[in-house]
Amino acid sequence: MRPDRTDKGVQGMEIVFDAYVISDNKDKLDHAVILDYLARSYWASNRPQERIIKSIANSDCYGVYLEGRQVGFARVVTDGATFYYLCDVFILEAYQGQGLGKKLIDAIVHAPEYEDMTGLLGTKDAHGLYKQYGFEPSEGRFMRRAPQAVQAITPNETA
Repeated sequence: MRPDRTDKGVQGMEIVFDAYVISDNKDKLDHAVILDYLARSYWASNRPQERIIKSIANSDCYGVYLEGRQVGFARVVTDGATFYYLCDVFILEAYQGQGLGKKLIDAIVHAPEYEDMTGLLGTKDAHGLYKQYGFEPSEGRFMRRAPQAVQAITPNETA
């Protein structure tokens, strides 16, 4: 069963499931939670905090919340037309194993703004998770997801 998706226009999207909320409202982000987790991650531990803050400002961001407290995060870099790069995905350790990462990835890859774009990501240890959402191994740790809303071209049409 897919979670309920609510389009909130300018304020963004919210998906509610059980006691959790996934939102793309940057005003809800808890920078301290994000900075702390990324400082402990294998992929961003050497990234300066100022650079992380700037990356959040220049990306589409998704938070996972329980009773208003942030328990997960993902960042999407995109040109808005042809591709998106999914990065900095995490669920706090105390909340892992509950399917929250799956809900977060599902919300992102099925968002109308990304569904017809090529998706890219890099991972060292979560290939199985991302394969469930159409990402295929590319080179090394990178994975690619082909656009999902591709229109078929009839023989009388040209690309």
